[in-house]
Amino acid sequence: MSVRVRLFGLLRLDTGIRELELEAGSVRELYPKLAEELRRRDENCPLKEKDLRGCVVSVNDRLSKPGTRLKDGDVVCLIPPVAGG
Repeated sequence: MSVRVRLFGLLRLDTGIRELELEAGSVRELYPKLAEELRRRDENCPLKEKDLRGCVVSVNDRLSKPGTRLKDGDVVCLIPPVAGG
């Protein structure tokens, strides 16, 4: 399934990427594919698959879990944890 992936917060700042398109059948399948694509675009990308797994994920504006199945055209948003003081 071809899905649009939108990156927010530090993910966007660290990669310079706002949105990209990937093939994945579930959110769980998306993590390694996204990490690989980010490294392909920039071999010095500091993000790892474990960083992506720590994000809040929404699919079509609904909070989702790793097992969520994806359909062609879905929009997946990854929002990294935020800490402040």
